[in-house]
Amino acid sequence: MTIDINLLRPAAGGQPDVVKKSEEKRGNNPEGVDKVIKLDEDWKKVRFDLDELNKQANALQKEIATLKKAKQDASAIIANRVQVIKQREVLEKQEQDRIKERQAAMREIGNIVHPKVVVSMDEAQNEVLREWKPAKDPMDGRRGDKIRSHHEVLTCIGGYDQERGVKTAGHRGYFLTDFGVELAFALIQYGLSFLKKRKFRKIMPPYMISKEHMAKTAQLSEFDEALYKVSGDGKDDKATDDRYLIATSEQPLSIYHMDEWLEPAALPIRYAGYSTCFRKEAGAHGKETWGIFRVHQFEKVEQFCFTDPEKSWEMFDEMIQTSEEFYQSLGIPYRIVSIVSGALNNAAAMKCDLEAWFPFQKEYKELVSCSNCTDYQARELEVRCGTKKMGDREKKYVHMLNATLVAVERAMCAVVENYQGQKIEGTGDDAVTTQGVWVPEVLHKYFDDEFLPFVKQPKESDREAARKKK
Repeated sequence: MTIDINLLRPAAGGQPDVVKKSEEKRGNNPEGVDKVIKLDEDWKKVRFDLDELNKQANALQKEIATLKKAKQDASAIIANRVQVIKQREVLEKQEQDRIKERQAAMREIGNIVHPKVVVSMDEAQNEVLREWKPAKDPMDGRRGDKIRSHHEVLTCIGGYDQERGVKTAGHRGYFLTDFGVELAFALIQYGLSFLKKRKFRKIMPPYMISKEHMAKTAQLSEFDEALYKVSGDGKDDKATDDRYLIATSEQPLSIYHMDEWLEPAALPIRYAGYSTCFRKEAGAHGKETWGIFRVHQFEKVEQFCFTDPEKSWEMFDEMIQTSEEFYQSLGIPYRIVSIVSGALNNAAAMKCDLEAWFPFQKEYKELVSCSNCTDYQARELEVRCGTKKMGDREKKYVHMLNATLVAVERAMCAVVENYQGQKIEGTGDDAVTTQGVWVPEVLHKYFDDEFLPFVKQPKESDREAARKKK
């Protein structure tokens, strides 16, 4: 993933100072830009010398042909050309080395930050763009006297087993069980159906990506902080068959059209990616340790779009709106925040999050991230638009955007915490009150009953953990 090298070449209309200012907004050292400029100049020098040698080789070849046609001795010229070819081979290797060095340095430079992004290193400064809550509370008259944390509620409905999950898979391990499984698949099926109605094509990607291709779509820091490596037996034709488990379907979907030219009439292309995702969460030590809000393995339905470069910001608005409509249909209160410059990943020019309201914690938590990566990913993956014509000097790259629709386990947490309540059957002294979770109306068709009763009580340790979190 890289910016356009021409942005760093004043002779090509580039403005290196703009890139430096963007890096400063991200909290990065702008000297990285100077490093790329220096490496680019080194490459230009080698390229110039290589072009000169090519000219010499071609001129000598013509001279050799002339001498041979005249039946004259061309051995001295042939020997001279052999030396030129050897010099050229050395320079060709030097050129490839310079390109690799420059490319590696360019990967450290982030996308150009959008002017609307708040410049700050503190996520507490994220800009709240808007808030939403249902005009009529879907739980009106059905709430109980006590509000529990999402992990307590999931335990009570018999929806997950964390103790056995940790015993089996270690920290942040879990089993989904019974109602938990039903709720997970209900959100997946509803999410895919929701996107299909909005012109998205459903797609289920590979869960593993080769190291070579992952390096083209994932930020280098993610290799240590987020990605799980799967080592093979070394019998692959390329001497290694190491793979990386995907942290999001965005990664394989960005590669889907690699090295292709997409017809402008076919844009935008909308994909609804469904996959299991795997993340180390190395930078999240001590965060959200209870429940399934932050885990190493989770399911997700993702929006991923390829657009014309001139229309990507329209798509950005459309995608976040789609996520909003999804959570509005579920009746989950939320707010939309624009993420500060210092918290953007390298690929994103701008990112907005949808944060759902959690009544037990009395705080908003991220469920959705929507990013416009413009042409940052497309350049390294060579995903272009239009048909290349003779004489064209510039390639036109598509813009790529991604947005969560539903990160299943997180959405489950929001649903059970917001829809916990009670069901009263009978009247007067004969009334029976049952605690449980009401199923959001749009998910009724995926369940046998619209109410999921508590089937067990949480352990005292769970209650104590919830109280401390609160």
